[in-house]
Amino acid sequence: MAAQAPASQRVITQSKDSLLKTYQKRLKDDVRSMIDNYVEIIKLCKIEETTQITRACQMEQDQYEMQVRASNIVRAGHSLMKLIADIRQFLILNDFLSVNESVTKSGHHYKQQVKDSDIKLASIRDEMAVELYELEEEYYTSVYK
Repeated sequence: MAAQAPASQRVITQSKDSLLKTYQKRLKDDVRSMIDNYVEIIKLCKIEETTQITRACQMEQDQYEMQVRASNIVRAGHSLMKLIADIRQFLILNDFLSVNESVTKSGHHYKQQVKDSDIKLASIRDEMAVELYELEEEYYTSVYK
């Protein structure tokens, strides 16, 4: 059973590494796509003097290409937002160290609060015992009982 634990740990580590590499590849691809499309849109802004098609036809073609490239930029942006959501989910589900640290800190904090409350309650109990003793003494020594 102990021999299986390191092997399963290795498989989990490998799957995490492959997932992180996939995230890096998606990030690079999406950013590259955005940059390439933006550069191509900028290139379309250059006016060519000599063309084989009319200026109106060229403008329509450029406008269509700009719309397609802008759509590609938006698609890459949506893909990046999905990537961010996936990374957040990965961190939430797989970041056991920080979760354990947070739970430990909370546990220590609450234990300290319990100790402080116990000390306060003990001091209140002692004060009440002293007051009750004085009241009982006054009552039993009173003439009006």
